[in-house]
Amino acid sequence: MIRRSLAIAAILITAILLQSTIFSQLRLLGVRPELLYLVTIVIALNEGPNEGAMVGFIAGLSEDLLLNQPKGITALTLTLLGYAVGLSKQYIVSPSPLVPTVVVAIATAVGISFYEVVAFLLGQFDAPLSIAVRTALLTALYNAVLTPILAPLIRRIVEGARPRRVVRL
Repeated sequence: MIRRSLAIAAILITAILLQSTIFSQLRLLGVRPELLYLVTIVIALNEGPNEGAMVGFIAGLSEDLLLNQPKGITALTLTLLGYAVGLSKQYIVSPSPLVPTVVVAIATAVGISFYEVVAFLLGQFDAPLSIAVRTALLTALYNAVLTPILAPLIRRIVEGARPRRVVRL
């Protein structure tokens, strides 16, 4: 259990560091990837709703605190997103390797849109609707491009930290 928690913590810390350093400079048509969305979605897709919500909350709260954003909006967004993606896991029956890419793209677009709506309702977001939609779609595309590279790596780290069952006779 501790080994698994440390593996997830290492993934989250790495994602936060990459998001705040390297990927903050790599903008594609004015948007940057949201690595914490990608990590939350991939872990929720592989592990289920409880783990997805927990990882989403920790990732969102750490992003809110470390990147000087309005406190709690990202935590709420990623918690709900992780839980929803984890719940949808039981309905995904295709073994296709494109499934994580499609799920990450759709969930990122929904998550960014939800974030923008909540931020707008709280007076933190004042961009026009066209900019909000463009940002959500381009961020989803950016995360979808990164998914085939990062999803297998995240899955392997999380599964490698899973405790092995030992049967003794």
